[in-house]
Amino acid sequence: MDFESIVSTNFTTLARTACRISHWGRPFSEPRIIPIALYTAKNLWPAREWGRLRLFSRTPVFYSLAARKIEPAMKPSEFSYQLPEQLIAHFPTEQRTASRLLCLDVDSGTLQHRRFPDLVGYLDERDLLVFNNTRVIPARLFAIKQTGGQVEILIERVLDDGRFLAQLRASKSPKPGMQLFLTNESDGKEPGEGAAVLEVLGRDQQFFELKLVSGGELGAVLDSYGHMPLPPYIKRQDEELDQERYQTVYARESGAVAAPTAGLHFDDELLEQIRKKGVSTAFLTLHVGAGTFQPVRVDNIEDHQMHRERISVDQSVVDAVAECRQRGGRVVAVGTTSVRSLESAALEGELRPYQGETEIFIYPGYEFKVVDAMVTNFHLPESTLLMLVSAFADQKMILDAYAEAVAQQYRFFSYGDAMFLYHRARD
Repeated sequence: MDFESIVSTNFTTLARTACRISHWGRPFSEPRIIPIALYTAKNLWPAREWGRLRLFSRTPVFYSLAARKIEPAMKPSEFSYQLPEQLIAHFPTEQRTASRLLCLDVDSGTLQHRRFPDLVGYLDERDLLVFNNTRVIPARLFAIKQTGGQVEILIERVLDDGRFLAQLRASKSPKPGMQLFLTNESDGKEPGEGAAVLEVLGRDQQFFELKLVSGGELGAVLDSYGHMPLPPYIKRQDEELDQERYQTVYARESGAVAAPTAGLHFDDELLEQIRKKGVSTAFLTLHVGAGTFQPVRVDNIEDHQMHRERISVDQSVVDAVAECRQRGGRVVAVGTTSVRSLESAALEGELRPYQGETEIFIYPGYEFKVVDAMVTNFHLPESTLLMLVSAFADQKMILDAYAEAVAQQYRFFSYGDAMFLYHRARD
């Protein structure tokens, strides 16, 4: 590969069609050494791509990259593990804080088995906890088509004027103009008199665009007809307890269709203990979409296209992070949604306020710009979230920790137990 071909090729394409530039020391097959020179590189590629490269010398005109080993594509199967079905948590613990906590020191690889309230002992008074305050909406609906067929609706995103994007499950996909009559039952019973009515407007890739055409305001209709959108691996219908327990105690901003599950372990009493210790807190918003459960269907994980989610990181969060840095504390993200929000807002190198969408995909090789520690649940095999935590700690270290969790009968996924991944507090 010569100099001209490099400077005329978009970096993402280069990385995906050739192979990845490695600087994190994974084993190689047929390693080779190549020198790469990047001319006026910062002007050629977006700042977000520079997290993949470590530059060694910079001049106003010429960027150079030291020789690097090249390795083949990373496959989803490299993030697989065996999980017995009985370890999937289908119900929450009786108390939010009754879950277990597997603590992993990513500097040493040391594991410790704790209870979730023990998290307080791992925090330093200089630290900052960052929470996602999104609120889950009752996004699962059931309807009857004009022809009598049943339809299950899972809202992905609320738009405006009563419109929203949704995934539909039906024996035959409804066409634009078809009306769907909402029902409170999931067994195909006829809707009651005066039932709310949706109209199919069209299709946007895997999503349908629907509009509420009668029955009142969309929020009120969801409260009347909607069900909590439990993840597909929870094999039961939602119950009354899920209205409270599939929601964090600090949820404020409505819009998510899946819970930021690491936050489910906190109750008001534990939050007060954290504050009494002197640990600061900050809140951002990422409205979790149904795409969070999408599998990776490509052989090379770099070819995976992440779903888009709306985030809001305001100036108060930026200020809180800056103050934490000044006092020598750690930024502790509660959940992968907080991780992705903070890192998205820092894609250009420094953390800035950001309102908009993100489709950031974090996998091994990514260099974290903001997050020093995270609280997170256990994630599905071969999922993008397992790839994210494998980027924060050594990939083998994470899989070994998961194997230990399985051996110790931890509970997995949304209603399951938690992990605390951390770098040690600075002296």
